[in-house]
Amino acid sequence: MKITFFTHSTCILEIHEKHLLIDPFFSKNPIFRNIDFLKFTKNLEKIDYILLTHAHYDHVCDVEFFSRKFTNSLVISNYEISNYFDKKGINTYGINYGSFISFPFGKLKYVWAVHSSVFDDGTYGGNPGGFLLHTDEGNLYISGDTSLTYEMNLIPNFGKLGLSILPIGGRYTMDINEAVIASEFLKCEKILGVHYNTFSSIQINKKQAKKIFYEKGKELILLKMGESIDI
Repeated sequence: MKITFFTHSTCILEIHEKHLLIDPFFSKNPIFRNIDFLKFTKNLEKIDYILLTHAHYDHVCDVEFFSRKFTNSLVISNYEISNYFDKKGINTYGINYGSFISFPFGKLKYVWAVHSSVFDDGTYGGNPGGFLLHTDEGNLYISGDTSLTYEMNLIPNFGKLGLSILPIGGRYTMDINEAVIASEFLKCEKILGVHYNTFSSIQINKKQAKKIFYEKGKELILLKMGESIDI
């Protein structure tokens, strides 16, 4: 399984030659003020699935763009978000908190997140969530935007995690210290940090953040734009 980080919470997972785009946030992203968004995304040759954790613009603003660019792609999200994009003529697959569901890339489960969820136009975005992904290439937890929640203790009951993707910027989500506690709940040693430094309100000290995780016997991975790792 290969994970490429772009910015904020936006990543691409490559599993069994399937490409999964997570929470696309480019066009309205302040980081792209001095970067040609269309030229940057031109290098993306394939998107098979688009996974959305909740309806805030910094996670869904480019769903329509990528759905039109990759016409065979499938949006997977909660029932309300899926219905919202279905009405726009986009291929969707609505799910909710419940069982694992099988896809060509593996098994996917929508799990609890403590946050909010509404589109920019005021449309209710349903319950925010995260994704638990089980594949024969490894297991991955994508928490989405969330506070620290005791529900995370349930996740390792389903299987050992190779990596967890957690927000670390604070204010709207967990901060560094809470993410360390989350990693302990999850029984996960490797954390990919997301949702930080995009805005002035969620700035972190990356060197200090890594040290805090290291002192707890954990590894905090902070990738540069376009950088990839394998798990």
